[in-house]
Amino acid sequence: MKHPGEFALNRRDLVAGASACTALTVMPLTARAEAPIADRAVKTPVSLTINGRRHDLELDTRTSLLDAVREHAHLTGSKKGCDHGQCGACTMIVGGRRINSCLTLAIMHQGDEITTIEGLGKPDALHPMQAAFIKHDGYQCGFCTPGQICSGVAVLDEIKAGIPSHVTADLTAASEVTASEIRERMSGNICRCGAYSNIVDAMTEVAGRRA
Repeated sequence: MKHPGEFALNRRDLVAGASACTALTVMPLTARAEAPIADRAVKTPVSLTINGRRHDLELDTRTSLLDAVREHAHLTGSKKGCDHGQCGACTMIVGGRRINSCLTLAIMHQGDEITTIEGLGKPDALHPMQAAFIKHDGYQCGFCTPGQICSGVAVLDEIKAGIPSHVTADLTAASEVTASEIRERMSGNICRCGAYSNIVDAMTEVAGRRA
């Protein structure tokens, strides 16, 4: 037969254990109650200048530049491919530089000049890069083409400005448009159709016109 003190000790342990279990049960409920507050959208006015035209939008602060342009400004030329900045289909020219628009927030680009494929040329007045892509069949299925063309235009501007790449052999000499330079600088734009050689030909032709 057990001593009464042992029963008392066991009861204290039981009460302590029950209290701990109660706390563990309540904590997840509290966390679940707070979750919707964290997910609530916060909207703000955003003014974007796209292809020379101002767009006044009200956006969730988490909206990417790509989604703002496609879903709110209704310019669907730029494509959403991987949505992780790995394929380049969403490439736009912002402030003279090419960027992956899926990786940047729209609210970060108020006041910037944003150029999409729609702003480079029209069917009756193509940009030289667009015309060259058609001539050399650099588009094939066409899904990645808007990003490829925007990136191609920016790449030739980079080379003209003397900005070196990883394959530039002489950093003191004037930059040249070579196949290796084009391939290196365009490596962030993936073409599932494999039209890379045609894209290089198109860009080389445009570079020759600029010379």
